[in-house]
Amino acid sequence: MNTKFDFATETDEQIVYVRPIAVADLPKEIQLQAEGIKTLYAVHSEDGERLALVRDRGLAFVLARQNDLAPVSVH
Repeated sequence: MNTKFDFATETDEQIVYVRPIAVADLPKEIQLQAEGIKTLYAVHSEDGERLALVRDRGLAFVLARQNDLAPVSVH
């Protein structure tokens, strides 16, 4: 009953965070490229650096995994 568990796992994957961003909150240059899209999804490193902006959440996760990153959703 008092068994201790080690939930830490050794992995070579770096965690990245995926979150929605309102296009209206982005610089005008990016807003013009969004062509009517209201929300994009950002992939951020652990230290908060924006690594990518993509059209949908699924694509953000695929992009992260293809680059050996472990995506986590942030609201």
